[in-house]
Amino acid sequence: MAPGSTMINKEEIEKQVKSIMFDDMISGHSKRLGIDYCYTKPAREKYPFQYFWDTCFHIHILLRIGEFHHAKHHFASLMAAQHDDGFIGNIIYWKRTMPARLADFFQMKAASIFSFNSPHMSSILQPPMLSETLQFIYETTGDKDFLIQQIQKLKKYYLWLEHRDFDGDGLLSIITSFESGMDWKPAYDPVVGFSGKANKKLFRKMMMVDFKNFLRNYNNQKIARSGNFNVKDAGFNAIYINNLYILAELCDELADEDAAIFRKRADKALDSLIKISFDDEDDAFYDVNTVDNIKLKKLTPTIFYPVAMTPLPEKIRQRVMQRYFYNNDDFETPFPMPSVSKHDVSFSVDETLFLWRGPVWIANNWFIHKYLVKKGELHHASKLIECVLKLIEKSGFREYYNPFTGEGYGAKNFTWAGLVLDMIGNEENAKISN
Repeated sequence: MAPGSTMINKEEIEKQVKSIMFDDMISGHSKRLGIDYCYTKPAREKYPFQYFWDTCFHIHILLRIGEFHHAKHHFASLMAAQHDDGFIGNIIYWKRTMPARLADFFQMKAASIFSFNSPHMSSILQPPMLSETLQFIYETTGDKDFLIQQIQKLKKYYLWLEHRDFDGDGLLSIITSFESGMDWKPAYDPVVGFSGKANKKLFRKMMMVDFKNFLRNYNNQKIARSGNFNVKDAGFNAIYINNLYILAELCDELADEDAAIFRKRADKALDSLIKISFDDEDDAFYDVNTVDNIKLKKLTPTIFYPVAMTPLPEKIRQRVMQRYFYNNDDFETPFPMPSVSKHDVSFSVDETLFLWRGPVWIANNWFIHKYLVKKGELHHASKLIECVLKLIEKSGFREYYNPFTGEGYGAKNFTWAGLVLDMIGNEENAKISN
């Protein structure tokens, strides 16, 4: 926190975070898999299952509150659900077969619907954050045996992801907006022929994307040929590239020769990201329609993800940051940062079912904060922490927030706000090292 801050302090936040995490922590046993599993619900009623990137967030939070055993158990549970081919889906249904939301129904293969009382997964991805999550476990706990136990599964997962490199340029395509983790992100509107404020028409169009994928039984080759919804999301691919490099580092730690394979793939994907996603005129990393490599020119915080996560040329980093972070008001609000430019036609601060179209989500601040700390820009980094603390103080632990008033929306006692502890920890470590 910034010197002289009168906001709630770190100890109070830790106490609240620990209460929320343990109140919604689920433990059980799978006879079929022969394992004890453990995960935390992001929100008790609204999100009752184990979710892929939420689990990665939860592990970072658990490590920051000293719950090393639970952090490792969360990771091991996620990996235990892995299919033999390496795939891991967005949602793991450990006990209950049917989704909590109708929108999730067509995100499963038909066979899964009849897997009553048996663990199964949805058939869509989430941003592939596993390598950085395992690395943080290893760095925090020093447990090399756990790293050795998980590394083969980790490699298998990143090898499977190549199924989504539809045109061989190294970048991955998402096949539904919900794979991005940012469900109704406005950048995808042009792909389905929509523009403006979200409404029932957009809902129908996005549901039709999932329905068509369901009819194709989530066969990647059929989906790639269909051109139904294939998008190279800049944020998704930045996370992918970063995690390939980290996987290479973990392999190096274990003297695993496969490090060279993952580093080479990361280099190729990074080169393509710059060539295909970066707009030289706009100084922005845009999502791209895979079918025709047309940039989807919507300003969302994922324009910063390649800056925050990949080894870009410094000139490109500075162009993006100077134009959109330091000297631009697209994302300038009393509580940064809004999930789309406040000047975009899609922008709305209302609480609706159409998420990521204006309000603040803590994950964006968390990702960008890492870059600011890495670059020694602690003044800007501290402002993002202050923002999150003010939001928590004003509205509690909510799913998302109004960028102008700080009013909390969506699920209550939502876990993601606990990422502020990781932000504080990263900043404290940077100050010590300096």
